[in-house]
Amino acid sequence: MKMMSSLQARLAIAVGVSVTILWLAAAIATAHRLGQEMEEVFDDGLKTTAERILPIARHDLREGHPGRESIADDDEDDIGHDARPEREARYGEDVTFLLRDKQGRVLLSSRGADASIFPPFERQGFFRTRTHQLYYTASADGNLTIAVAEPLDHRRELSQKMLLGLLLPLLVVIPLSLVAILFAVRVSLRPVRALRQELSLRRAQDLSPLPDNGLPSELRPISSGINQLLARLKAAFDAERTFAADAAHELRTPVAGAIAQAQRVRTETKEALTAQRANEIETTLKRLMRMSEKLMQLARAEGGRLRADEPSDLRIVVRMIAQDFEQAGERRLALTLPAAPVLSLLDPDAVGILARNLIENALKHGAQDRPVEVTLEADGTLCIANDGPPLPAGAMDRLTRRFERGTGKIGGAGLGLAIVKVITDRVGATIDVISPRPVMNQGVEVRVRLPVVCQ
Repeated sequence: MKMMSSLQARLAIAVGVSVTILWLAAAIATAHRLGQEMEEVFDDGLKTTAERILPIARHDLREGHPGRESIADDDEDDIGHDARPEREARYGEDVTFLLRDKQGRVLLSSRGADASIFPPFERQGFFRTRTHQLYYTASADGNLTIAVAEPLDHRRELSQKMLLGLLLPLLVVIPLSLVAILFAVRVSLRPVRALRQELSLRRAQDLSPLPDNGLPSELRPISSGINQLLARLKAAFDAERTFAADAAHELRTPVAGAIAQAQRVRTETKEALTAQRANEIETTLKRLMRMSEKLMQLARAEGGRLRADEPSDLRIVVRMIAQDFEQAGERRLALTLPAAPVLSLLDPDAVGILARNLIENALKHGAQDRPVEVTLEADGTLCIANDGPPLPAGAMDRLTRRFERGTGKIGGAGLGLAIVKVITDRVGATIDVISPRPVMNQGVEVRVRLPVVCQ
């Protein structure tokens, strides 16, 4: 069933069966035609044999051997000397003859001729019995008649040999034809396989048009339709990302102004309830500010250029992100960097967004009295590990979705790991989550294998 779903198998089977049927039909038609031709050749041979033996036998009888019913061995050699070589060359010992007079008496016969297979003479021409094909002819004066007989088994044997000679080459030609058809179909469908491979190897975020050069005319409408669909999808995604980025960017200024106004109200008021309300407003606005920043990062991760023209050192980016957290008052980071540069073609901003979100999650959800280990290995693996409760099975798949938050009471936008997942998917990086950490019964370790330039 799986084979019949393949276009290549369908074409190969259809063409192979058609060619095989045509070969067999041609062989049968040829065998039938050759059989008819051979029948005519055999009949001509019988007729020629009769017409050559009759005058020789008549001459022999006139020379003084009338009334003999069979040819002696020496006489047979004399009478049939001129006819026998050709006859034997064509028919061997299979053709027999019988010479009768006008009254039907047997005057001469070939050696071993059975008179019972020769019906009485009725007319000149061919006559077929159940076992033999015969030819009758008479002398000009009608006093002598001759009948020449050939067994039908002999003809059938020759026909079978002829048919076998036609079929044996087909036993070689047909398999070779099927192999050639399969090879031709496979070569002809190479553009289809290339198009299929192009589509299967594409990442979900790759909406670039399919190349249509070299495609046969039957596939160009399909490629054109797919490219139109990809263009519409890209336009829709670009509009969505642009809207999210623009909205987040435009919100920063009014939100910052609203935060300043809330802080001013809190400092100027004398009422505790008003100050408490101002604190709540400030907290909500700051949360909105973080949300707008995450939305801008997500738009950058989905639509921005994540690869640079020149390689850069990943150590510098990771060290800069760690210093930003330290300047913000975070003292729990334990940074480990290799001694040699770790070069990569990834855009430094994309690496910074990825590292920042991973470190934020580790600081936020890890044990508050334990350090967060940030390690960059020489092969480009970025490892972020913290102590704390382990993740339940399947939690990572859920947390990489947008606006999915953990089960704890710690707030967040629910976009950090989603941004990390988008970046790793687009740049071809791999991400592994190990929980609990090796040798320990707690904590979470996230390992991201970033592509690096071989030195």
